[in-house]
Amino acid sequence: MATSVEPASENSAHSQLSLATAAARNLATTTKTPPQMQGITSRWLLKVLPWVQVSGGTFRVNRRQSHTLGNGRVEFVSTGAEVRVIPAELGELPTLAGFEDAAVLQELAGSCEQRDFAAGEVLAAAGGDADRVFLIAHGKIRETAPGAYDNDTQIRVLADGDFYGDQVLGDASAGGWDHSLTALTSGTVLTLSRERFQEIAASAESLRTHVANRRAALPGQRNDAGEAAIALASGHEGEPELPGTFVDYDVAPREYELSVAQTVLRVHTRVADLYSEPMDQVAEQVRLTVEALRERQEHEMLNNREFGLLHNADLRQRVHTRAGAPTPDDLDELLATVWKEPSVLLAHPRAIAAIGRECSKRGLYPGTVELSGHAVPSWRGVPLLPCDKIPVSAAGTTSVLAMRTGEQQGVVGLHRTGIPDEYQPGLSVRFMGISEKAVISYLVSAYYSAAVLVPDALGILEDVETGL
Repeated sequence: MATSVEPASENSAHSQLSLATAAARNLATTTKTPPQMQGITSRWLLKVLPWVQVSGGTFRVNRRQSHTLGNGRVEFVSTGAEVRVIPAELGELPTLAGFEDAAVLQELAGSCEQRDFAAGEVLAAAGGDADRVFLIAHGKIRETAPGAYDNDTQIRVLADGDFYGDQVLGDASAGGWDHSLTALTSGTVLTLSRERFQEIAASAESLRTHVANRRAALPGQRNDAGEAAIALASGHEGEPELPGTFVDYDVAPREYELSVAQTVLRVHTRVADLYSEPMDQVAEQVRLTVEALRERQEHEMLNNREFGLLHNADLRQRVHTRAGAPTPDDLDELLATVWKEPSVLLAHPRAIAAIGRECSKRGLYPGTVELSGHAVPSWRGVPLLPCDKIPVSAAGTTSVLAMRTGEQQGVVGLHRTGIPDEYQPGLSVRFMGISEKAVISYLVSAYYSAAVLVPDALGILEDVETGL
């Protein structure tokens, strides 16, 4: 009797013929990465700075005696459309540096006249009567001088807090302006006339005495850094009498104390004992904590108000962008502030993108240089390095730093090596014990600081717009 074979159903045609991968994974060992952390950056600042060993915890920067006090920036307060200078801030003017008579400063501040200006307006013309000081409360002003071939030469850009013409206050013989001031944007200035200043000085003996003492205290011959000139003789013949001289030192040098970033890392003993294969749980916890500490270290070295580079650059080393966006001209002016062997430029990634856009508009294509095995963008051969620790304001403005690094007239990092339980140079991981809840504790500490050995080792381009 013949038997018939039933045709295979659709379900039997797709029946499983081998072990499924979902079940097979139960017998397999996964390949896994160490814990990843998005907060880790390149930390170029920590890489490019030379590190100086600070054995005593304090680093002293000895310099020559300088006589350029008071070259700061003036602050203002505003009520509606009215702008007033803070009286104590007038002490930032070189003529009034160190003057503390509050009543006289109040009278001087009240004598300042407000003037609003529009873009393109000329506030002072070269050769005109130099009879007042300008305090810029808001806006940008271009300072120019007559050029050798009929064209004006741009000297610098003045912006919020800057001042011009301080020398006319205490000098009745001041002639005309050497430079012209032309508004690049609309804004506001306060002016204090020489005539009004002298009227107040005539009735305030403390002000007259201060101005006279300031003139007497300044040496007759100084170099561009405000240091007294060293008497030298050159090109002579025979046996002339040689000049005598000496080099005076700053009697109150700046001292930097090492700062610290710390945290207490906790790991349960059960996790450390049972779950440390194939990766050591304690080691991974320490590694990621150390990365976070190094990120905080770089942030502090830029933003700390005591020693951070953004707050410790000399005010004469700060320049402003001409129009907002960082143009090639602005970068050249920034490099001119550290013209003696500039080492690196440091900028927020958004600022670097803005620099690229401005270069593209002009048909310029900056080159690259090799640094620590990486090809990085550069300007005039100086590496331009990204650093996201440089803040960007809500208005989209930021700063670009130019540095000369090194122990000879440069910027240096400070640390202390050889500390107990050292994990990395200047960083320790110290066992603190096991609590009654079986939690292991480790004290993780990083010691660091930064120092600017001479003012012209650090320059900052301010008011850099990063928007399109």
